[in-house]
Amino acid sequence: MAWFRKDRRSRTAPRERLEIPPDAWVKCESCGHVDIRDNFEKNLQVCPDCGFHRRIPARAYIDILTDPGSFEELHADLRSADALGFEGYPDRLTAAHRKTSSSEAMIAGHATITGDEFNLGVMEFGFMGGSMGAVVGEKVARLSDRSLERNVPLVLVSASGGARMQEGVLSLMQMAKTSALMAQLRARGIPYLSVLTNPTTGGVSASYAMQGDVNIAEPGAVIGFAGPRVIKQTIGQDLPKGFQTAEFLVEKGFVDVVVPRGELRETVARLLRLMQGHEAVEAKS
Repeated sequence: MAWFRKDRRSRTAPRERLEIPPDAWVKCESCGHVDIRDNFEKNLQVCPDCGFHRRIPARAYIDILTDPGSFEELHADLRSADALGFEGYPDRLTAAHRKTSSSEAMIAGHATITGDEFNLGVMEFGFMGGSMGAVVGEKVARLSDRSLERNVPLVLVSASGGARMQEGVLSLMQMAKTSALMAQLRARGIPYLSVLTNPTTGGVSASYAMQGDVNIAEPGAVIGFAGPRVIKQTIGQDLPKGFQTAEFLVEKGFVDVVVPRGELRETVARLLRLMQGHEAVEAKS
């Protein structure tokens, strides 16, 4: 009889197949921790496990440092020219523009933070490694002039591999040009905060990036002029481990403070108000 026979038919419950997007997970470049992309984004691209600060685009820093909807871009029409006829340079510029949707390696503008106006320039590392050409130097100069004219603070966020080799001496001249304006800001007592992110090297670190009234660095940021191999060959000595990191430099006095990305807005707002003699206001993120 059928009741005493075991039914051998498979009775698998129907399952709905879940489609997981290929980019739903992110792996930390430092410790290898794997987590959901949303967790990294909510944590401002800082690893929840080891605290490693991943590189973020210029627009992300603008969102962090400014009051919502207050940023107004300036000088977006400035474009680099191939003044030296460097082979392949125009193509590199076109490719960088397509990659980042930015016209240059710096986005400049003005905004408010806790209601106070300030001028802001943020370097875009994705645009040819954040290299400093004539346009980057010009944007820094124009922002500095605007701060001098309106007596408002200046904040620059650096992320750069240094001067742009395709522009030769025109790029190197930006070091002196921007440094002269930083001196004018200091002489007038107009606050200038420099935020150093990973990496800040070459001609940028040798000029305006290290001339802030307060130099702020993100944790683990590589900051220096030349690479370790070049320095070792030059001085003929072994170098301390991690000698170009933000933590090492703050011990030696080259950097004033190391600030995690989640505290950057509050720190910048507090410093700007303190340097202008204003009453402290909580900077809500």
